[in-house]
Amino acid sequence: MKSLNTAATSRLRAESEADAVGVSTGGANLTLDDLPPPQTRRWVMRRKAEVVAGVRAGLLTADEACRRYDLSMEEFQSWQDMIDRHGVHALRVTRLQDYRRRED
Repeated sequence: MKSLNTAATSRLRAESEADAVGVSTGGANLTLDDLPPPQTRRWVMRRKAEVVAGVRAGLLTADEACRRYDLSMEEFQSWQDMIDRHGVHALRVTRLQDYRRRED
């Protein structure tokens, strides 16, 4: 399994910090190679955040990401919304119900 390179790790960390104040980070040296492989089926917090970061960096569109990873647009949008509202840690599957409960 491939680990994140330094540029992707830095970008995710910066986005996580920027999310708290609602600021989008500028372009880092993120590439398509930094994204999860197209056959990914197990979606952990880090992989979800990588895909969102890739779309936000302009590496691919949301539609392309959904096709590449066999996601619904609703699912991808929920990842973006959770990051925007609560930060990257909200993408943890074990925490989703907690964050959704707060929004009700």
